[in-house]
Amino acid sequence: MANPDKAGARTLAGKCFCGAVCYEVADEFVYAANCHCSNCRRTTGSAFKSFAGIERDKFRLTAGDGKLLMYGDASGHDAHCGQCGSLLYSLVREGAYVHVAMGTLMDDPSVRPNAHIFVGSKASWFTITDDLPQYREHVTG
Repeated sequence: MANPDKAGARTLAGKCFCGAVCYEVADEFVYAANCHCSNCRRTTGSAFKSFAGIERDKFRLTAGDGKLLMYGDASGHDAHCGQCGSLLYSLVREGAYVHVAMGTLMDDPSVRPNAHIFVGSKASWFTITDDLPQYREHVTG
C-alpha cells in the first residue's frame, strides 16, 4: 500500500516474484513508456517492457540488496532478483535515472506509459492496438 514519506511525497512499494528483493520509490516519475527494443523483449520475455523513469535518489532497495544479479556496470545495468530472475529495474543515463519495471510495482503509480518506443524493432508477432504515439527509436521532440 502506498504511503507518504517523511516529506509528504507518496511512496510506492515493489518486489520481485519470489519476494526476496523489495524496493520503494517516490511516486514522482518523470516519464513512462512501453519499450519494444529487442533487449527489453529478451530481458522480460514479453512483447515489450513497461517502465517508469525517475531520478536515482528517489529509488531505494528495502530488502535483498545482496540477492541482486546485475547485468552491466556501475553506470548502467539491469537489476534482477538472483533467486527468481525478475527484472526489477534498469540503471540508465550514466547512472542518473532508474527505469522501474512497472510490472514489479505493488502499488498503483500516478504515471502511465504515454508512448511506445523502439517500435522499429518490435516483435513482428505483436500488434500495437492502442492510440499511444509510436516512435521508431527514442521519443523525439
